[in-house]
Amino acid sequence: MAIVRTVILFALAAAAEIGGAWLVWQAVREDKAWWWAGLGVVALGAYGFIAALQADANFGRVLAAYGGVFIAGSLIWAMIFDKFSPDRWDVIGALIALLGVSVIMFAPRAA
Repeated sequence: MAIVRTVILFALAAAAEIGGAWLVWQAVREDKAWWWAGLGVVALGAYGFIAALQADANFGRVLAAYGGVFIAGSLIWAMIFDKFSPDRWDVIGALIALLGVSVIMFAPRAA
C-alpha cells in the first residue's frame, strides 16, 4: 500500500506543479488573463503541501525522486494540453528518469 500511496502523491504533486507552472506560462507567454497566473501560484503552493505528505521523511530523497516524475509528467502534460509529440529520445529519457524514481524510492534500505 505504501507504493500506491507514494505513486498517487507523486501524480498529484506533478499535476499541481506542472499545472501551476503551465498556468503562469499561459498568462506570461500566451497573453491569458492575469488571474491564470494567480491560479498557477495557488497550484504551485499546493504542490509543496502535497510533496510534504510523502511517508519518507527525507526531503532530499523525496524531491530528488520527484524530479523523475516531473520529467515524465511534463511530457505527458505537453501531449495533452499543447499537442506536443515526444520523440523516441524524450520517451527514453522519461523512462530512464522513472527508473531512477523507482530506485530512489523503493530500493531496500539498510536499517
